[in-house]
Amino acid sequence: VQLQASGGGLVQPGGSLTLSCAASGRTYRKYVLGWFRRTSGKQREFVAAIKWGGGVIDYADSVTGRFTISRDNAKNEVYLQMNNLKLEDTALYYCAASTIGSRRSDSYDYWGQGTQVTVSS
Repeated sequence: VQLQASGGGLVQPGGSLTLSCAASGRTYRKYVLGWFRRTSGKQREFVAAIKWGGGVIDYADSVTGRFTISRDNAKNEVYLQMNNLKLEDTALYYCAASTIGSRRSDSYDYWGQGTQVTVSS
């Protein structure tokens, strides 16, 4: 499974941003796709996950109600719509694929490169 994340940038507090993760590979649709983030000096933090086949979506408490994860089967992409962004959302965001789909980063087998999100006034 190959993953390519994009869409990061600089946004003001309260603003919105959408991240994209393009997936490829013969078996990627068997996986759960997740978004994680990491700030300097901290471990990767679970943000959201979606089962490619649909039906299961999970969010971290810190983003519930503000972030929305979705997928587009035709484009082979997973998105993270981020609204009402806060300063503490500043991080390097990664997409990842897992056969298990837990909130633990060590359960994810494949990782894309990170895309930086900076929330600043």
